[in-house]
Amino acid sequence: MSVRAVRRSRRSLRTLVSLAAVTVLAVTGSATATVTAAAQPASAPAGLREVMFVGNNWDGTADVIASKGDFGRIGRVNVIPDKEERLREIYLNPIKLAFFLGIRQGPGEGHDQFVDDMYSTPDGSAIVVSRPSFADVVSIDLKTGALKWRFPVSGFRSDHMAVSPDGKRVAVSASTSNTVHVLDIETGKQLGSFATGDKPHENVFTDGGKYVWNMSIGEVNTALDEPWLDWTKGDRRITVVDAHTFKQVKVIDMRERLDAFGRKDLSDAVRPVAFTPDGSKLYFQVSFFNGFLEYDVASDRITRSKTLPKNPDTSEDRTTWVNDSRHHGLSMSPDGTKLCVAGTMDDYATVVDRATLREGPLVTASKPYWATVSGDGRACVISESGADRVTAIDFATGEKVTSVQVGDHPQRVRIGHVAADWTGPSSGR
Repeated sequence: MSVRAVRRSRRSLRTLVSLAAVTVLAVTGSATATVTAAAQPASAPAGLREVMFVGNNWDGTADVIASKGDFGRIGRVNVIPDKEERLREIYLNPIKLAFFLGIRQGPGEGHDQFVDDMYSTPDGSAIVVSRPSFADVVSIDLKTGALKWRFPVSGFRSDHMAVSPDGKRVAVSASTSNTVHVLDIETGKQLGSFATGDKPHENVFTDGGKYVWNMSIGEVNTALDEPWLDWTKGDRRITVVDAHTFKQVKVIDMRERLDAFGRKDLSDAVRPVAFTPDGSKLYFQVSFFNGFLEYDVASDRITRSKTLPKNPDTSEDRTTWVNDSRHHGLSMSPDGTKLCVAGTMDDYATVVDRATLREGPLVTASKPYWATVSGDGRACVISESGADRVTAIDFATGEKVTSVQVGDHPQRVRIGHVAADWTGPSSGR
């Protein structure tokens, strides 16, 4: 029996283990054309200030910091103003409560997950946030701190999001229902949805917003982490859909590509990704790997891999690595010449030259969980979830520029906009 057949035959077992509903998607799409990456964030419109939003997952807040320069803290938004109402609903529903507690003990590492991802609306009046423990997406008025709308996702947990290049649509992964919802960012109305592999994770709009790429990571919360138990992790794949019709146009099974590249030892659970500016190459991290791989979009094959140094103090017991991560966080300089890698379990970040794949200095960081690009494109900004701060690293030198303290367990960091004179909601904390 093939590995793929074993995965499918054991799907019911995985569902019980993960307590997740499984939606199976047939692999029937045709190949896409060469995909180009979403554009870099534009300069701030009149009357608005470009900022960075930092999601403090365990805190239930989002810090707003300058997007460049000293990255100074500007204000803070409470993203769970309705916490008591949501908790009442959960505690009155045994099924919701079971998942709520499961998230706390699993991906939450003993904590509730109140903010995973966030983006501002084009006019800078609101922030849209996915809240895993509450299984929803909400819009919060940045002036008052009040909820504007709420969208409960299918299943019991929301995860990574992506915003379209025009800022009008937001895609969110519903990780226990194997679904991505695409919403109108102003109203919260669902514009469409599509099925994915097991446990959808990262989303990326490409080709000017024509396509959405979703990466499913499979089951990451079990202790079945040895390579020979890889079949228990589920049906992992990249699903590419038309961003307007939500019809599937391509499925990429990285298991087949990894095997062809000679890396049968690596997991095919694709974690954070980064496209080159022209969309010709995709760089991606996978579970358990201290490094990343390069995928050529046109030829549909993996072309290079980069193994990064291990921290000798990092345990080799895979069950101690958070959510099957070893490295989790990847971004690219706007000119496409440098990659910034967050070495999550190895407690460092580093800038890698894309042409030679040589890494620069290893910048010490405490459980870095994400990597993005500063507003001026000069620095990589990582979230240090173990130290409650964000740190900027110069793309040109690979050296640390500065660190800024934020809230409890920062993860996602996103560029956005607020009113030029904004310092925080009137009712925020």
